[in-house]
Amino acid sequence: MAVKKKPPILTLTPEQESEANRKIKRFMEDRFELDLGSFEAAEILELFTREIAPHYYNRAIFDVQAHLKERFESIESDLWALEKN
Repeated sequence: MAVKKKPPILTLTPEQESEANRKIKRFMEDRFELDLGSFEAAEILELFTREIAPHYYNRAIFDVQAHLKERFESIESDLWALEKN
C-alpha cells in the first residue's frame, strides 16, 4: 500500500527548483564528496518542501504576527493621541 504524501507547503518555479537542485548537488559534493544525480537532488528537495519547510513557514507566520501586533499597538497608541477631549 502506497503512503499518501502530504502536499508541499510551498511551490517553486521551475527555475527556482532547478537552482535549488544545483545547490543541493554542489553542497553534497563539497561537504561530503557525494556526486548526486538530478533524481537524488530532487528527492532531497521534495523532502525539504514537504517535511522541513512547514517549520520555517510556521516560524515566519509567528514572526509576522508578532511584528503586526507591535505595529497595531503603535497605531492604536497614535490614534489615542489624536483623540480630542
